Amino acid sequence: MACSAFTSMVTAALGAGGGVMLLALMAMWIPPAAVIPVHGMIQLGSNAGRMTLAWRHIDWRVIAAFAPGVLLGAVAGSLVLVQLPPWAWQVTIALFVLYLCWGPKLPPLALGRSGILVASALTSFISLFVGATGPLVAAFIKQIHTERFTTVATFATAMTLQHLPKAVVFGFAGFVFRDWIGFLAAMIACGFAGTWLGLRLLNRLGNRAFGQFFNILLTLLAMRLLWLAWLQWTG
Repeated sequence: MACSAFTSMVTAALGAGGGVMLLALMAMWIPPAAVIPVHGMIQLGSNAGRMTLAWRHIDWRVIAAFAPGVLLGAVAGSLVLVQLPPWAWQVTIALFVLYLCWGPKLPPLALGRSGILVASALTSFISLFVGATGPLVAAFIKQIHTERFTTVATFATAMTLQHLPKAVVFGFAGFVFRDWIGFLAAMIACGFAGTWLGLRLLNRLGNRAFGQFFNILLTLLAMRLLWLAWLQWTG
């Protein structure tokens, strides 16, 4: 529960990173088959709380284009819900994150409604298998917005939508969420408290400092994904 509060505070204050951090921590004590569905529900609650607290800053134009892609990606993923090689997704996500942080800005077409729809569908599809697409979505939204509160609020809303179908998909696949209700409720409540603290910290940061912290944090997360991919490839 302390990890949930801390990682939610990190995401609210720095824009991203908490979800992947929590996923790594949960993998240390949660059964492997339960990690992604349980993590998805915790992240659903955490992002919904952040979305609620920062709703005035949401870019609804981006969300309107993002939402249909979530449905398309979830449907496609549910049809092929198998264990794919994680290292392939990890390398792909890491390279895209590094490009979005340090490469040239994406062309206007990629940041328009069609580009957002495609990005949403792809990341929603991948999230059913690896549960670590937050940095990629965050980096993509950062290409659209530089204002820190808009970035955090829009990212939280996008991830709320992306985690929502997981309950349906994993429920149909046989995962019993009922057995985890107490744990999920406690983790989400602590995550909400962490989000409240994180937004207070975010208020102290300027947009420039936020952008620098944001890129550095995403780069570290991308390097971690590349390291994990290397260990799996060589192991």
